[in-house]
Amino acid sequence: MSAVSPRPITLLLADDHPVVRKGTRELLEAEPGLQVLGEAGSGTEAVALAATLSPDLIVMDLSMPDMTGVEATRQIKAAQGRVSVLVLSSYDDDAYVFAALEAGAAGYLLKEASEEELIRAVRAVAAGESVLAPSIARRVMARFSADAPAEMDLTEDLSPRELEVLRAAAAGGSNKEIARTLGISPRTVQVHLGNVFSKLNVGSRTEAVLAGIRRGWIDPQGL
Repeated sequence: MSAVSPRPITLLLADDHPVVRKGTRELLEAEPGLQVLGEAGSGTEAVALAATLSPDLIVMDLSMPDMTGVEATRQIKAAQGRVSVLVLSSYDDDAYVFAALEAGAAGYLLKEASEEELIRAVRAVAAGESVLAPSIARRVMARFSADAPAEMDLTEDLSPRELEVLRAAAAGGSNKEIARTLGISPRTVQVHLGNVFSKLNVGSRTEAVLAGIRRGWIDPQGL
């Protein structure tokens, strides 16, 4: 009996340029395990299609007519917290980056990224991992380091092991690397991360790490 194929990662593309959407769709659909459910040409359309199609991940542009990608991300995350958003933008300005992350984006990639980088980013974000362009990652850590509180707040009641896993994820470890470091299985790492996401009401490592920095659980200077 043949093995059952895993469920594909379902995607929604949001960009106001049809040529960009077409090229992105062709690139992603050529990859095994990725399925594009639909395309949105505006922020309003992205919100509506996210509600009807329930994709795993949305590749979101920021500059779109009638509603920005930031506001679309905010509305989508408020209604469907477990849907992940990967921003794909030409904007490298701090204002756009921080607004998108505050709205709930799990990753931020620049349109100058290679095709391979985009594919890896999609798979990583879909797996709950953080994806930030290197230049952006440095600025994000510096920004949230300045905003981090002096004392730890554990009101969300993470277990000691969940906190260990979150800190290891903040340091950039993959599930296998975290498992090896903590002496547990990768599946157990996934379970702990799932619990962290649930307790913090987030859908990705990026959101969880930023929440951890804000609450003083993670020292950005040590990352």
